[in-house]
Amino acid sequence: MPKPGYHGIMPDISHDENALMDFVGSFKSYVTSDIQSGNKEVYEKLIVPKFNKTHSRNPKDRHEVHKEMRKQNYWQFSGSLSRLYQELKQEASDINVYRQADLLAKKAKSFRSKNSKSTLELNPKLKVPKYLSAVDIHLLPGCYYTERTKDDVTAGAMYDPGVYMFALGSMGKYNEDMGEAVIRWLEKNHPDLSPDQILDMGCSVGHCTLPYAQKFPQSEITAIDIGAPVLRYAQARSESLGYRIHFKQQNAEKTKFKDESFDLIVSHILLHETSRKATYNIMKECYRLLKPGGIVVHADVPINNKKLDPFNAFTRDWSTHYNAEPFWGTLHDMDLNDPALSAGFNSKKIFIDNAPKIKDSKMPPWLVFGAIK
Repeated sequence: MPKPGYHGIMPDISHDENALMDFVGSFKSYVTSDIQSGNKEVYEKLIVPKFNKTHSRNPKDRHEVHKEMRKQNYWQFSGSLSRLYQELKQEASDINVYRQADLLAKKAKSFRSKNSKSTLELNPKLKVPKYLSAVDIHLLPGCYYTERTKDDVTAGAMYDPGVYMFALGSMGKYNEDMGEAVIRWLEKNHPDLSPDQILDMGCSVGHCTLPYAQKFPQSEITAIDIGAPVLRYAQARSESLGYRIHFKQQNAEKTKFKDESFDLIVSHILLHETSRKATYNIMKECYRLLKPGGIVVHADVPINNKKLDPFNAFTRDWSTHYNAEPFWGTLHDMDLNDPALSAGFNSKKIFIDNAPKIKDSKMPPWLVFGAIK
């Protein structure tokens, strides 16, 4: 597997740790290509005939497929291997990051000074929403907001190479593909866009924020997230790469920015980590924050359960049940027009579209959803 792009806060990876990460990546490739593919045969040869005999029809949705498939030994076997991959990915990151946690914290702090281009503003009193505090998203113990040491950056240091490992390098050496895909979509659909103020909601380590700094160097870019550890890492990462971005610890549902502060608001795989209520709140907040004529674009995983056959909808819903992402499937059952309309956006200015991936065009495109104020 190719190696991620280096920057000043990237964790040092020893020979043995690198070998473990390569094994985990190869293990995922094997499970995905050679093992999981067998589930379709189980479904077609065992589930469908039996279900049809009992109900005089095929399963109608992913829920019925899941109910039957989870009884099958092969599905249990392949699902266990998929879960094991996720756990191994976290373990590989844990081993690597925990041994240098204090050093990384000090290194990140060295990128913060009064002369830094990228800035950091934290709010220790910020309350973590229940949809984050109730689960360890992606099976990361303590999720991405837990403080493990002074000036902690461990969650960010785990997430950065962890995303690269999970995507097998397909999102680019800096995991920037989704940001670049949204920018390409904006270039095609809004070629005259030249925003003064940009907000990235749920920025994590800023991997998708950086492309906006490249594309719009004249813009003032602000990026927010709930987790202090990922924000400290993001600021150091951005500073080490020479970008000017303002990272702030805020909740996208209710920020502290003034009305009509931004020309462009974006997010990248934020919504499926929240909740139904939060999605409505976030769209309401976007409407408040956008200047007249401003654009909001939320990019997310390329799933639309209404357009998939029951079996494929079932396979794409794995993370809902087994990767601690309970809102994953529900988001893609929702009529996304509704939270936008509820927020106050004009129905004629709401869009739901696809943004082709840049780094691997053979993969399904990203979902882009949003509106113009």
